Amino acid sequence: MSYTQPQTTIVAAAAASLSSPNHTRMTRKITTHPTLPPHRRKIYLALLSVPPGRWTTYAALAKHLGTSPRAIGAAMRLNPFAPEVPCHRVLGGGGKLLVGYSGGESGAKNAKDGVGMKRRMLEEEGVEFTGEGVARGVCFEGFGVV
Repeated sequence: MSYTQPQTTIVAAAAASLSSPNHTRMTRKITTHPTLPPHRRKIYLALLSVPPGRWTTYAALAKHLGTSPRAIGAAMRLNPFAPEVPCHRVLGGGGKLLVGYSGGESGAKNAKDGVGMKRRMLEEEGVEFTGEGVARGVCFEGFGVV
């Protein structure tokens, strides 16, 4: 998805993502997980509203949920639902790629491999990056109600 598309196209894509069978299935998996702490449950449910081709930041998600960016980072690291709950769509301030993405594994081979995987996943969804590894476009902040 290109960020030059009309806003209505982006809104339509987000609405389609939220009403998809996968979204419903993942919502059920998150809400019924027997050992998931309530604060992580809220984080993962909010993250489901970030549509493919868009990205958000640790700070934006934290602000929406009234928590800290570090708490968001910890939840991303512990995400048992990756990549269906798209922690790869959460970036650093200003859209910067960060180290440490593991794609749901217990750790990438090394931080560079993890960031490379995160970038490839985002590019496959249509996110473009500058030469410095900063995502183009506007940070997604239209999180669903949690």
